[in-house]
Amino acid sequence: MKKIGIIIGGKSVEHEVSIITGLQVYDNLDTAKYEPRIIYIQKNGKWLVGNSLHDINNYKHKKFEDAYEVLPGFKDGKLILYPHPEIKQGFFSKKYENYTIDIVFPAVHGTNVEDGALHGIFQMNGVPCAFGSVLSSAVGMDKIIMKKVFQSFDLPVVDYTWFFRSSWKDDKIKIIEDIEKIGYPLIVKPANLGSSVGINKASNKETLIESIEVACSYDRKIIVEKCVENVREINCAVLGYENNLIASLCEEPIGWKEFLTYEDKYVNKSKGTEGSKSSKGSDSKHKIPADITEETTALIENYAKEAFKSIDCCGDARIDFLYDGNNIYVNEINTIPGSIAFYLWEGKNILFKDLITKIIELAEFQQNQRNDNTESYDIDLLNKMAKSGKMNK
Repeated sequence: MKKIGIIIGGKSVEHEVSIITGLQVYDNLDTAKYEPRIIYIQKNGKWLVGNSLHDINNYKHKKFEDAYEVLPGFKDGKLILYPHPEIKQGFFSKKYENYTIDIVFPAVHGTNVEDGALHGIFQMNGVPCAFGSVLSSAVGMDKIIMKKVFQSFDLPVVDYTWFFRSSWKDDKIKIIEDIEKIGYPLIVKPANLGSSVGINKASNKETLIESIEVACSYDRKIIVEKCVENVREINCAVLGYENNLIASLCEEPIGWKEFLTYEDKYVNKSKGTEGSKSSKGSDSKHKIPADITEETTALIENYAKEAFKSIDCCGDARIDFLYDGNNIYVNEINTIPGSIAFYLWEGKNILFKDLITKIIELAEFQQNQRNDNTESYDIDLLNKMAKSGKMNK
């Protein structure tokens, strides 16, 4: 039976969201096929394993009695978790083990983990890892690069501009002048965060400056977008790899205005929504399927697939759209969506358990494709070099 390492946490402001996502995956993974193990990366960067990490109540009280620190190692395309050498393993101490992980399932959100940094560790060592690659993760996290890629694929995006935090400190007047050419109202965001952290609406110069200062505290790159009036958010997930893609049902968050706050997404959800193992259909926070025409649905599904493919995604991703009744804009792609967007697939008769299995299978398929690549090119270059580092004649 293959062992699945579900990685949660990380040095990210979305640390807590990741815990929720990861434990939902743990609770719904098909244990007839796989053996799951939670790998918890604390905010200080330490990696922990232990059975107490499987219970969300232990995170609430920060009590992990049997958990212990491990260090990652790699052998033959597998992740090996070694007990930290500082752990005492004397006669009266508990037994600490090595754990071998066959496939990594990163249920992480935000910078330092979702942005490709974590993927790079496994990609370099040939370990199958769900949700794409360093490239797709990095592009999917950076809203500026993401929009530039979308534009290159002729996907519609709202007007925007961007700048560095250092530029803001050097010349605020020039940046404000450039931003105001777009026209108020505006949405100000850190370029590399999700879950609505650091995002604010600006209706005038005063609130614009305040919003930029907040965003600058979270990231060195800031993006400012035109706020579309009378807009609806429509979300659609995509599952697959390369050209073999399917789209989920579309959803519309109820009561959504310019953007959902962190609390809207994760704190104020009623029972039976994300977080529930048996969520069905729509509820007070989501309308599934969204109340849009078949023509609009088909267009959004097509845009969603193209957005997914444009950043070379793999597995499952949720793409968020803005719709004002006439125009559709691709807002962003979430390469590791909260709750893996399982509620969008139930209407397509794909249960959460089966969705997780498919994501794992796609991770293996993607890694097998990488294994087919030639990774070395022997031309005996070193023996042709002189001691000085110059080529021998």
